Amino acid sequence: MERYQSGFSYQQMKAFRAISRCRTAALGGHLDVWHDCGYQTGISYNSCRSRCCPKCQAQARQRWLEAQERDLLNTGYFHVVFTVPHELNPLALTTPAVFYDLLFAASSRTLLEVAADPKYLGAEIGFLSILHTWSQNLLGHDHTHCVVPAGGLSPDHQRWVRTRHPRFLLLIPELRRVFRQKFTDELEHLHRKGLLDCAGPAADFQDRAWFSELLHQLRHKRWVVYAKPSFGGPAQVLRYLGRYTHRIAISNHRLLAFDGERVTSARRSGVPVVGKDGLGDQVPTLFHVVVDEVI
Repeated sequence: MERYQSGFSYQQMKAFRAISRCRTAALGGHLDVWHDCGYQTGISYNSCRSRCCPKCQAQARQRWLEAQERDLLNTGYFHVVFTVPHELNPLALTTPAVFYDLLFAASSRTLLEVAADPKYLGAEIGFLSILHTWSQNLLGHDHTHCVVPAGGLSPDHQRWVRTRHPRFLLLIPELRRVFRQKFTDELEHLHRKGLLDCAGPAADFQDRAWFSELLHQLRHKRWVVYAKPSFGGPAQVLRYLGRYTHRIAISNHRLLAFDGERVTSARRSGVPVVGKDGLGDQVPTLFHVVVDEVI
C-alpha cells in the first residue's frame, strides 16, 4: 500500500480502506440468534457499505428501486439513451465534474425542448436520468439512460398529453440534432473560458486549431441517440438501471487471477454467439492489467 499511497486522493484512499476491510474482523462482527430455539450462526463480519465496494450495494439498490417505483405513473414508459462520441473521452478523465454536468444538462434540455414543441408532443415532460461511464467491454463509454413517461402535462398544466403512438416518443433525428448542438456549443464555451483541464490524456485539446477542427467533425457526425418503449414495463427498466446506480465496473466475479504483478479479469468481447437454444450471448475474453493501472 505504501508504494501507491502518494498517488491516492482522499476519496480514493477512503474507498480503498473500506473495500480492504469489508467483511473482515477489522470492522467487527455479529451473531444471528433465533429466539425460539436459541440457535446461533457463526460470526458474520460487518460490511463497509461503501458505494465503491462490489459486495455492499444489494440492500441500497433495493431501497432505491422501491423509492423510484413509488413515483411511477399509470402510463407507458420509454428508455432513452444519449451517448457522447468517444473522441471526447479524454475530457471525461481530466474534467469529470464539468464534463458530466454538461452531459446531464444537454440531454435533459434536449428532451424538454423537443417534447415541448407542438410538432412532436407539445407537453412538459418529466424523467429520470442515470449516468453510465463504461461499456460491456469495460472501456470508456459515457452516456445517460433516461426513463421517460409516454406523455406529459399540457402547457397550462390542466390535462395529460399522450404520445401519438404507444411505441413512438419523439423524433430520433431531432433528438440527435438538438443534443449534438447543445453539447458541442457548450463544450466550445467551456474551452474558450479555460474551464477544461487539457492535460495528460487531454493534452491535444490545448491546441485551439485542433480543437476547432474536432468540433467541426463532431458537428457533422451522427451521434448515438435512441429511444424504445419499455415492453416489460417501467419497473423492468428501473431494475436494469439499478445494476449501475449501485455497482462498480469490475465486480468480484470478473477477477480471475493475481500473480503479484498483473490482474487477470474477464470482459465481454462484443462478439455475439448463438447457442443451441437460439439465444445470443457474447464471448468472454481475458485481459491482463498491471497493478498500477488497476489502482
